[in-house]
Amino acid sequence: MQRALQILWWNEAADVAFSTPDRTVMRIVEETPYRFRIDRTGAMRVPGIVFAARSLLPAAEGDEALTQVANVATLPGIVTASFAMPDVHWGYGFPIGGVAATDIDDGGVVSPGGVGFDISCGVRLLIARDADRSALAPRLGPLMDRLGRVVPRGMQTRGVWELPNRTVLHEVLEGGARFAVQQGHGVVRDLERCEDRGVLDGADPAAVSDRAVERGLGQLGSLGSGNHFLEVQAVERIFDPDTARPMGLDVGTVCVMIHCGSRGLGHQICTDHVREMGKAMGRYGIHVPDRQLACVPVRSPEGEAYLGAMVAAANYGRANRQLLTEAARRVFEDTAGTTLDLLYDISHNLAKLERHEVDGRLRTLCVHRKGATRSLPPRHPDVPADLVDVGQPVLIPGTMGTASYVLAGIAGNPAFYSTAHGAGRVQSRHRAARHTDGRAVRDALESHGVLVRGSSWRGLAEEKPQAYKDIDAVTEVSERAGLARRVARLVPLGVVKG
Repeated sequence: MQRALQILWWNEAADVAFSTPDRTVMRIVEETPYRFRIDRTGAMRVPGIVFAARSLLPAAEGDEALTQVANVATLPGIVTASFAMPDVHWGYGFPIGGVAATDIDDGGVVSPGGVGFDISCGVRLLIARDADRSALAPRLGPLMDRLGRVVPRGMQTRGVWELPNRTVLHEVLEGGARFAVQQGHGVVRDLERCEDRGVLDGADPAAVSDRAVERGLGQLGSLGSGNHFLEVQAVERIFDPDTARPMGLDVGTVCVMIHCGSRGLGHQICTDHVREMGKAMGRYGIHVPDRQLACVPVRSPEGEAYLGAMVAAANYGRANRQLLTEAARRVFEDTAGTTLDLLYDISHNLAKLERHEVDGRLRTLCVHRKGATRSLPPRHPDVPADLVDVGQPVLIPGTMGTASYVLAGIAGNPAFYSTAHGAGRVQSRHRAARHTDGRAVRDALESHGVLVRGSSWRGLAEEKPQAYKDIDAVTEVSERAGLARRVARLVPLGVVKG
């Protein structure tokens, strides 16, 4: 039996983004304890589907994410539903945790708001060989000190590989992690364990502005700021031994998780193309309820230019994580006498052209995943050959002091093979930092055995664990909603924060 939730959604502005009959109430239907539906209303072309538990639904006051789910459902060419993952929260245009696919043969659009400013922001997980948690413990302090010194982070920080000129940058934009490995920053096996083997085809450096190029020249191999991090972790619990074993995971296994993206280059590309699409929409007769949803047909000069620039930024993001991997490897080899193997690298801010069956017909779709992780099932051709029987590793980071998860993709995923990408914020950075002392955050974490190397006290305050949803609940919902299955729970030992 379906139950109905009512979430009061007051919006006194004249231009109401989400329109219901009385303009004040959004009606959410609870289809199951892990799936909620927003029925089509007004200009919505498809329903909204939110994978969540009641405790994870966005707050009715101060978080417009559910309105954004409905707004995304108005995009031309959208098919099936406007989806939201369990970590959904308010974002730019799309909610963070939003997934939407448009049919490019039916006027389907591409929207930079469905990718985000940090294009190809993603996560990679490295596994320490020949050193478990107990063996690492005596050397953890010196190791974290060294990582804190060698890992560049912060808003304007220079990267570990300052590119000499635009010609080399163009090689990065076209070659991604593959070019980095060719230049000696990694090994060929790294590419076998990366989404798309470390590089997306179709980059168009000519569609990247001079300003974006300037921002990208000096930042390759750096974390940036905000929620980005490099974290030393240990496997605390195994949920699925048969899947964990071929992934190289066991209780006590030491891991390194890296979370970052395309830095200022990706941010500038998003800014540039949102502006151009905003100017172009009228020529295509497109009207959206929120200007942050600026979009154009995929098959248009503006759409092709954005996708070419977005792919270039995605390749930059993958090269960025590859450079940080090499920095971490050197520290582990010098300080702990162990090497790091790559388990997987996956982006969670991308729009990709993919083939999916919709209404009984195979279609080419532009699948937007904004704060959402691809989750491919066993025997999918894009899963690494040695993991094809267990499915694609899904990496979902938590927050400082909590936990992160490895999941695996499963067959039957209803959201174009997508799942959550993290814990999801419940407090804005401003609210989180208000009345919070970054030193106290560090001290509290270290009292629980988590060594913290931050770049600023303000940054630590903004990223305190209480600013995020419960990562255990997010991953449980991901599993129970049929988006992925849990494989391992990882707890932090030390974190280098952006």
